[in-house]
Amino acid sequence: MNRQKTVIFGAALCVAGAAAGPSPGLAQTTFQNYGCADGSQFIVGFFEYDKRAHLQIDGKALTLGKRLALSGSRYSGGGITLTITKAGTTLKRAKRRATACEMI
Repeated sequence: MNRQKTVIFGAALCVAGAAAGPSPGLAQTTFQNYGCADGSQFIVGFFEYDKRAHLQIDGKALTLGKRLALSGSRYSGGGITLTITKAGTTLKRAKRRATACEMI
């Protein structure tokens, strides 16, 4: 009888955990390193339940909001615009020309 209670409790705990959803530590995260034609380098992070891009550039962390794009994805904030399309990735900083970037 005691073993049956343990099995039932364990099954109930598994169902409760599944119903609660994934924990934040288990959420899918993608980090990508980029190098650009102008010598810039940056890391961008994407989190499963967040539409923003999290950028690490010039020793600073920036969060770029997702913007409307006709094709691909465009993120901007803090004077930086990151555009990711099938054709490639570009980084545009305030008062500078847009530069082509590729994953490294």
